[in-house]
Amino acid sequence: MNIAAKIVLILIGILALLAIAGWAGLRVRPKPFPTHTAQTPPLPAPEPAVIELSAGLPAPVARYYRTILGERVPVVETAVISGRGRLRIKGVTLPARFRFTHVAGQSYRHYIELTFFGRPLMKVNEWYLDGRARMELPMGVIENEPKIDSAANLSLWGEAVWFPSILVTDPRVRWEAIDDVSARLIVPAGSRDGDGEDSFTVSFDPETGLLRRLEAMRWKEPTSPEKIRWRNEPLDWRPFDGVQIPSPAATTWEDEGTPWAVWTVEEIVYNVDVSDYIRARGE
Repeated sequence: MNIAAKIVLILIGILALLAIAGWAGLRVRPKPFPTHTAQTPPLPAPEPAVIELSAGLPAPVARYYRTILGERVPVVETAVISGRGRLRIKGVTLPARFRFTHVAGQSYRHYIELTFFGRPLMKVNEWYLDGRARMELPMGVIENEPKIDSAANLSLWGEAVWFPSILVTDPRVRWEAIDDVSARLIVPAGSRDGDGEDSFTVSFDPETGLLRRLEAMRWKEPTSPEKIRWRNEPLDWRPFDGVQIPSPAATTWEDEGTPWAVWTVEEIVYNVDVSDYIRARGE
């Protein structure tokens, strides 16, 4: 075997080893974030702390709420949601861990770490505060973009499936009947839209009564010429503080066809003081 052939074989071997290492690194789950419980103090108990489920809800919505929490609805003012998952970025699916902090129905902060061999490879910080979105991404910062503000407002309400009582306790929110297994969820639009409204179409499982799909027309990019259907689907359910919560759940853009993100929630902390934490950066 001549020298050139040996060099080619060595290079092929090196590339194969790198490919195997890359494949292995993308399959190592990161450790979960440390528990959040001790990081922020509890809020004073809401008053009232619990309300009765409204009698005026569309039938599939009322069935859903009775299934996940019963007749009495806990009042949730804040939530810190932590977990791990998988996110597809530029065609590559990466392991991730995330922490989402919400003032229910008002604002949020997202912190996400994309990992390789369990270690942070890229970090994402996103805020939606006072009706304005700011996204600090590995490829740059996005802010002062009306379409992204609008999209963030839909994220604000879409993520309420992890603290679902806000969708029946907030007086700005209402449900409209569609049929026996679906309803329209009407929510306030972002502040750039003044007193406007936005909406989701919500489908429920006719057998279990659980939420099957939550969809909205949403801007995908600051330069998108039109909105794209954005779909969120529970893949399973688990209890947190006596409430059945979607986990894992998948998020899909209709033009991509398959989920770009799968979120597995591992910890939810309700009604803690996040007034400083929601404006912070990182874990």
